[in-house]
Amino acid sequence: MRRATSNHTFATSRFYYTEEMQLTGINKYFSGVIGFFVLSLSAHASAQEVTLRHALDGKAQDALATLVLRFNDSVKGNGRVVLQDARSFDNKSPLPLLALLNVDDSVNFFNARPAFMPLHKLMRDYGQPLNPEIFYPQILDAVADSTGQPQALPLGMSLPVLLINRKQVPSAAKTIDLAPRTWHDVQNLAGTLSDHGVKCPLTSSRFAWVHLENIASQHGEQMGIRTGRSEKVKANSLMNVKHLALLASWEKSRYFEYFGPNAEANQRFLQGECAMMTGESSMYVVARAAGMDVSIAPLPYYDDAYGAQRDKVLPDGAALWVLPGQPKAANALAARFVSYLLQPDVQKEWVRASGSLPMTPEALNALRESGMPVALANAAEQRLATSRGDSTRMRPGTLRDHLHLSLNEQVALVWSTPLSAKQALDTTTLRANSPVSSKSTTKAARRRK
Repeated sequence: MRRATSNHTFATSRFYYTEEMQLTGINKYFSGVIGFFVLSLSAHASAQEVTLRHALDGKAQDALATLVLRFNDSVKGNGRVVLQDARSFDNKSPLPLLALLNVDDSVNFFNARPAFMPLHKLMRDYGQPLNPEIFYPQILDAVADSTGQPQALPLGMSLPVLLINRKQVPSAAKTIDLAPRTWHDVQNLAGTLSDHGVKCPLTSSRFAWVHLENIASQHGEQMGIRTGRSEKVKANSLMNVKHLALLASWEKSRYFEYFGPNAEANQRFLQGECAMMTGESSMYVVARAAGMDVSIAPLPYYDDAYGAQRDKVLPDGAALWVLPGQPKAANALAARFVSYLLQPDVQKEWVRASGSLPMTPEALNALRESGMPVALANAAEQRLATSRGDSTRMRPGTLRDHLHLSLNEQVALVWSTPLSAKQALDTTTLRANSPVSSKSTTKAARRRK
């Protein structure tokens, strides 16, 4: 992979042996040469450098590196963006200006949950246009604040899906339906796989997003309750309790393996340990690039729930977040880089390589070119274009952070103790809305909202 690096080359100039040099001698000549190079070094050192922290692998990492190199070439030495892998060092306290991450991974990126500068403020302050209406409504909804302005650039969004590793399906079970529609279908499939010796029939990444927020959305149960400018969360609705109870029964039956709340299951699936995984749609492209024979299906649902809509899912994932406290010139360069990433051709190249959802309609065809099945790409187009006017999803910010952290703690107890799903989600709701929980959050995290 090519990395964005500086060539550290200096402009050259011709020096002529003139009559003045004859008169003043060789000392003046070398004094002039040294002065020229000192000025060159000073100008080079003053060029702004913007660090972009990430945790990408494979084609997505290569694509981002290529785009960064191209951008650096376009600014012609007046600064550069430098990529920094968050996994490559331990001391993460010196904060970058930009970070491409799912906010649930903040601790792994920064050793804490820092403040973020709203993207729309960065772009406004440094003269770069950013019209929220260019984004697909549902993509914007994933990063919007209460006024509908983007807090981050939704660069790495996905839909929740079910992935199946066909190699894990025993030959004796290949006649079973590998496109389960409902959670009951998934249970039957997991049971069949378990009966045929598969040790990990099902796992999941991004547990809170997939198994709490999307279950509520599919079944018409509101999680974010807004009154004026205040917002509270309700995690203990009937469908959420029912679903967590079902997962708990699967975990006890060894139909379901839980490896962690965030992306821990991704590597387990890619290494062939599990037959099925619920998670991000972009993982389909990653799995195919790794040589896996994998199928993809929309997230299952409960067809016996009144008004349930399987396709009413919530895009989410990694976004490009801005961190405050950097020099103005660096912020200006970062704003230019965001504008560059919004160019249609750049978006297409990124979507094609990463399998992420397109931010705008101009990049939709690139999703199909990434290898995503046509039916799923068509469904994604229809869902992303849906109005966000009646949105009740949780906005990025302190309350959602509390919700995910509280759920993570309670879910771990559901797997390991007699704690019921109802008790776990009651406690999750109470703690997420607790003023004590709010006070324990750092001022930085509160500022991000």
